[in-house]
Amino acid sequence: MPHSASGPHAFVDRHIGPSARDLTYMLERVGASSLDDLATQAIPHSILDMADIGLPEAASEQEVLAELRELSSRNSVLVPMIGLGYSGTVTPPVVRRRVLEDPGWYTAYTPYQPEISQGRLEALLNFQTMVGDLTGLPVANASLLDEATAVAEAMSLLNRASQSSSKRFFVDHDVFPQTLAVLRTRAEAVGIDVEMFDATHGLPAGEGFGLLVQYPAASGEIQDHSALFEAARDAGVGVAVASDPLALTLLTAPGHQGADVVVGSAQRFGVPMAFGGPHAAFMSVREGLQRQIPGRLVGVSVDADGRPAMRLALQTREQHIRRDKATSNICTAQVLLAVAASMYAVHHGPDGLRAIAHHTHETAALLAQGLRAAGLNVVTTNFFDTIRVHAPGRSHAVMAAATDLGVNLLHVDSDTVGISTSEITVDEHLRLVGLAYGVELDIEQLRAGGVDTTVPSGLLRTDEILTHPVFHEHRSETSMLRYMRSLRDKDYALDRGMIPLGSCTMKLNAAVEMEPITWHRFADLHPFVPLHQARGTLALVRQLETWLCEITGYDAVSLQPNAGSQGEFAGLLAIRAYHRANGDDFRTVCLIPSSAHGTNAASAVMAGMQVVVVACDEAGNIDLADLQAKLDEHSTHLAALMITYPSTHGVYEDTVTSVCAMVHEHGGQVYVDGANLNALVGLARPGKFGADVSHLNLHKTFCIPHGGGGPGVGPVAVRSHLAPYLPNHPLVAEAGPPTGVGPVSAAPWGSAGVLPIPWAYMRLMGADGVRKATQVAVLNANYIAYRLKDHFPVLYMGAGGFVAHEAILDVRGLTAATGVTVDDVAKRLVDYGFHAPTMSFPVAGTLMVEPTESENLAELDRFCDAMIAIRGEIDQVAAGVWSVEESPLRNAPHTASSLTSEWTYAYSREVAVFPHGVNRDDKYWPPVRRIDGAYGDRNLVCSCPQPEAFEIVAEPVS
Repeated sequence: MPHSASGPHAFVDRHIGPSARDLTYMLERVGASSLDDLATQAIPHSILDMADIGLPEAASEQEVLAELRELSSRNSVLVPMIGLGYSGTVTPPVVRRRVLEDPGWYTAYTPYQPEISQGRLEALLNFQTMVGDLTGLPVANASLLDEATAVAEAMSLLNRASQSSSKRFFVDHDVFPQTLAVLRTRAEAVGIDVEMFDATHGLPAGEGFGLLVQYPAASGEIQDHSALFEAARDAGVGVAVASDPLALTLLTAPGHQGADVVVGSAQRFGVPMAFGGPHAAFMSVREGLQRQIPGRLVGVSVDADGRPAMRLALQTREQHIRRDKATSNICTAQVLLAVAASMYAVHHGPDGLRAIAHHTHETAALLAQGLRAAGLNVVTTNFFDTIRVHAPGRSHAVMAAATDLGVNLLHVDSDTVGISTSEITVDEHLRLVGLAYGVELDIEQLRAGGVDTTVPSGLLRTDEILTHPVFHEHRSETSMLRYMRSLRDKDYALDRGMIPLGSCTMKLNAAVEMEPITWHRFADLHPFVPLHQARGTLALVRQLETWLCEITGYDAVSLQPNAGSQGEFAGLLAIRAYHRANGDDFRTVCLIPSSAHGTNAASAVMAGMQVVVVACDEAGNIDLADLQAKLDEHSTHLAALMITYPSTHGVYEDTVTSVCAMVHEHGGQVYVDGANLNALVGLARPGKFGADVSHLNLHKTFCIPHGGGGPGVGPVAVRSHLAPYLPNHPLVAEAGPPTGVGPVSAAPWGSAGVLPIPWAYMRLMGADGVRKATQVAVLNANYIAYRLKDHFPVLYMGAGGFVAHEAILDVRGLTAATGVTVDDVAKRLVDYGFHAPTMSFPVAGTLMVEPTESENLAELDRFCDAMIAIRGEIDQVAAGVWSVEESPLRNAPHTASSLTSEWTYAYSREVAVFPHGVNRDDKYWPPVRRIDGAYGDRNLVCSCPQPEAFEIVAEPVS
């Protein structure tokens, strides 16, 4: 009999870690009589809102899965031959099962602690090596959000790197329409002029800073752009190429033709289309541009023993350092999908990839030959996988006939249809396309007559690709399985223990929530299918939008932004458009508190705004006097104030309603960063207490897993007056308002493939469940603050002596007295079996701890015991028992292999690896010692070293 949604088997009690008895104990310790009492004491009465939320009653896991199956059954998955950068692909089952569906991969965090992230860093290094090989450029990043935003980032990069003062960016007319639209959105905000040109006619006259071509083009045509690129180089015009990685296994690399930047999507490397995402985009650059590259870059450095080790290089979290001077607002990636794509390449190897590419090309060539032989006008001459067929006045009829036969084609115009082949194309699909044109194609006979390649001989690839051994060693599934297991086991993820990262909300990503994302009827939808084929997904989208509005108090939501950073950008664009519609074009100043997330300032600059910083007081709150002064100074030009609530300092500021009112009095809008929404759900509604717009991190509060640094979804939620300015999409009118600001993501609903996760979370929890989750998250943080405050001062607390959902532990006094740093504490926590809290943000020299509601009392106590034990070790340094340099803190983390070397430390091996409270039978062993980051930046290596670099000669035990 199925479990009910309430009672002893209720999902809410599995999502929330502490038991009822534990909650009573913890509430007593922090000084509250109940969860409601804690909320009343901690949250300002001016915003406290415990009114009913309009969510359905909580359902059981079985009920939720049944509802999701019913929703998925409303989708119709036809043979996808639409193209436009999205292709049918086969996820190798071993990759699907052991990466996409494995919590050891999908519950990991961004590898800011590289010593415990070597597995995913190696997988990302494989991805970068793969991209560099295929594109012919030496430095590739660890993925971007999607192809269209990658193109926009390439435009910005070329603009930064250019010696020209020109704002002209030339774009070939034959690029993907969604790419062009996103590019225009980004360009308009910062005053870049996008000018269309025909690449076959050469470089446009006049000065420009960059150009973009698609290779192969949207129409399918393959052009040799060598002469164009040479002319661009002579004119000082940077060259960006949007490319298809599968085509590049057969075609001359753009880097070898003279491209400066190459971008694209790795979707067709085994990642389902998923109605638009998430997919890993890529970017590679020529030598000299590596310090301009946005996003994440994995590099090879050395650890304390001199062994090669990987880490994020150069621009790690640069938004928090450079803020409004950051090169990009992107602070994440698509790590889980990049890992899957890299494993696809490892699984198939270069020969397998070329075989898939040959099959894809051959089926397109056979179709073209057959249709031409039947008298149809195939207008594409040189192509890889896409053709366009001209039949005057017949395109609608052909499209309809193909749909009736179970095939989706691309409607180009009333006379032209586009057809794209892929890894999953079979002869029967070609026959069905022929029938849609009224032609009976004999594919076997066509093949017997020989298939003519349609790739110009001068563009056929002649160099070797993917030569590194990792792409050759794992042909059997046994070998592949063990390789992925070896990488996963090097890493620390939520399936091992708590990841107490402040501002990051690493909570349970329940298996039942994750299960539907790989279901065929959700995963295999092309984003540009006729909407009647996506009824189930669209119904889920509309329900999710409604529920998010209920929770936040806003009036409208767009799910299109595929990261929090893109939600910020979309929200600021909405504010900008609103002011312009009111004739206030001059409102361009964005006030941002000094404590804000770094992406806030970067996003404001991207939206064409001028950043003005507002001070915070000693308690970490917005300094109202300084705010008033800035409002008075910039009143005429004020566009917005961006704040995070609860504050980045982990406090419910009791002045938030006053702050909102002050900004509104000066004609500005209030943007509340939703990064800390896990402290508000069910207790306060930003859309009701004064905010005008927020982005919501579905990969935090609403349980989409971090995946090692992505995927993310960052919807933008607005009050009614901003709703007309939400993102829209040129290919799908229903995706946004006609007056919208344009698309911020390539797909109409962004990363729609992971939206079943937050839908399932809210359906499982119900209104009471999501409120209780918030309350327990706040209780867990306050319990940690209670236990640790006498050992590490809690830097900020609210008026009632409570923190919100996170607490900042101040290590600065201990550092001044002993020399022990936050880095030492963070690395020593690894020896105790923990991922470190957030280091030195928002305050240098501190640790920000966020336990979330999913950790039980035993795990909270285990963490507190470890921190108290580490404080004891710091005290021994203070007492002179050890010097800092000779202490286990400075030499942490300790690997198993370090025990076999000569032991020269002032403490024992026992103290090093089995400190107080560590379970000997369940010890996590880091694979490397502390990594030298500066060495890695000075000696930048961003592709896979040869295996010999990792050979270590074992030293005898002393």
